[in-house]
Formats: sequence, structure tokens, C-alpha cells
Amino acid sequence: MAVTFANLVDRVKQQLLGYTKDQASVSFLTAPMTASDTTFSVDTSTAKSLSRGLIEIGDELILAKNYDYTAGTGMVMAGVNGRGREATVAATHAANDIITSDPRFPRVRIKEAINDAINGVYPDLWVFAQYEFPYLAARYEYPIPSDADDVYKVVANTVGPSGVWFPVQSWRFNPMASTTSGQVKPTPTPTGKTLQIYDRIVPGRNVRASYTKAPTLLANDGDLFTSTGFPERYVDLIMYGAIWRLLPAYEAGRLQQSSIEATERAPLVPTSAASQASQYFLALYSKRLEEERSRLQQLFESYQTFNG
Repeated sequence: MAVTFANLVDRVKQQLLGYTKDQASVSFLTAPMTASDTTFSVDTSTAKSLSRGLIEIGDELILAKNYDYTAGTGMVMAGVNGRGREATVAATHAANDIITSDPRFPRVRIKEAINDAINGVYPDLWVFAQYEFPYLAARYEYPIPSDADDVYKVVANTVGPSGVWFPVQSWRFNPMASTTSGQVKPTPTPTGKTLQIYDRIVPGRNVRASYTKAPTLLANDGDLFTSTGFPERYVDLIMYGAIWRLLPAYEAGRLQQSSIEATERAPLVPTSAASQASQYFLALYSKRLEEERSRLQQLFESYQTFNG
């Protein structure tokens, strides 16, 4: 099964919670909720599991004021100011969407950590892209896409039925090309990045530049992991990177001994336990990163020279 952003969030969340039987306090909406609603309808049979404070619906955190358990309604604290709390975005929600009271790891924080992990593996692990353009006899410099961070290789199509693409020997990547008037510009706007070609190529033949770029971050729940440009083989690597970033939040929770449950639990969970677990996942992450980096060095012979 193809891994989506939502699948990845769920897998990271279960790892963080340790597949425990410690059930979260949840209910569900019995009617749709708009992005500006200050009341919401909740299932009457499970509403008592919710309490005042932060609740999570989808990716949004909402500050709940109180509940009418008989009528099955909840009130948002401070009107619309209680919507989209903790740097989340007020959104519409459908009937039967799950409501979680005081989530340990909000989905929006998990998503941020996943994207941070995706960002963090670059440039050790990169994404390839290609760009083709026709060679012109009177031009030496050609614009290439703005997402190009470096050019890996350049080939040109030869004349004849063979269809062979021969390596271009003399070329230079210019990441700081002029964008002022008088320079050759792509359509519709200049990118500030060009490829300079000095080989003799038959005019009209296509030139193909293979370049590296940063991975694309995930945005929507349905986005496939492969839309980042990375293969699914990297899923566990990104999971370990996200978990390593999130686990230390448990240490901050130890400082809040205001509840009886937290006070009783404190002697059972050693100081720095979360930090030690975080270091364990960091070790897994580092090992997988090195494995995949070594694999790229074997697949692409000039990678070490190129990356240097």
C-alpha cells in the first residue's frame, strides 16, 4: 500500500505513544462545523470524556470553554479567538470527525516534525530532476529551473537514428546568473540560474541537464510520500527523524507536576527517560541516513566529487 502523509502521521504517533492501552479521551462531532463556528455538536454518549481546555479536531486545536452534556453541545472559549490555537488554522470539520481532548502529540506538530525530517536529510540525500532545451548556435548560456541546486550531468542528443545521448564535456553551472535586462531570460520570468555550454553541439538538438534539488514537503493528508521525490524506502528514516525531534517534549511535561497523576507517575519514570529514548531514535536515524547515503555513492560514481 502506498504511504500517504496521513499514514505516516499515524505511524509516527503510534511509535510515540508506544502502542499503549492508555486510551485518549475522545468523542466525535454529530454535525458539521465551519471555520468560524463558536459552538459544536458532540455525541452525548461520549461527551463526558471531554474536558475544558485544548481539544483537537483534524489538524486544528480549539480552546473549549464548557459542555452541555445533555444537549451534546460544546462552547468555544473567547469566541473565534478560541479557534486555531497554538499556531494551527481554523478549518471546517465534518460530522463524525474525531474530537481528542488534550492530545499528547497534536497532529500538526507531528506533521511539522515529519517535514523537518524531510528537510534535514538534504543535501545528504537529494532528489533528481531533468530539464531539456534545444541547443542554439548563437547561445552559450541557457536558463534552467529555479529549484536546481546543482547540476549533476549534461548530455546531448546526436544526429541520426541511434538516439544516443552523449555526455557534454565542457559545461558550467551558474547559480548566480544576472536577471537584469539585456540577459537571456526564460519565459515568463528569469530564474537566476543558468547552464553555460562550450561544447560544439549540432544546432537544434536537445540538451538534457540532470540536476539535484531539495525534496518537496508534504502538505495534504492524501499526499503520497513519493511526492517528496524520495522512494518509499526512506519512510522509516523519516519516521525516526520525526520521533527523535518530538520525544524530548516529554521532558517538559515532567516539569508540570500540578496533577495527582503526574505527581504519582514522576518516581516511576526516571529523569531524562524521554531524552534517552530520543537519543535511541537519533541513533536509528543516523544509521539509516548513512546507509542511504552510502547507497547513493555506489549508484552514482561521481557523487563524492559532485557533493564535495
